[in-house]
Amino acid sequence: MVTCKDFLRELGEYLDETTDPATRSALEKHITECPNCWVVFDTCKKTIQVYKGMDPQPLPDPVHERLMKALERKAVTLGVKEDCSEAKA
Repeated sequence: MVTCKDFLRELGEYLDETTDPATRSALEKHITECPNCWVVFDTCKKTIQVYKGMDPQPLPDPVHERLMKALERKAVTLGVKEDCSEAKA
């Protein structure tokens, strides 16, 4: 029996359609019986559909700069030696 916690843990893979058939079937059974999980599933699915239908938006320069600095700090802590400053979407 799938619990709400199980469903939430598997939701990403379910939406990506990467769950095995038995798990997929159990998750589908759960969302037909649990209105709360159905709302979560339906909202996530619709959000993904809206996102996929949008054109990519450029990242504002100040946000891009903060992101690159954060990535460079993280790279230093991980021991990565490449410079991120040249990358820009």
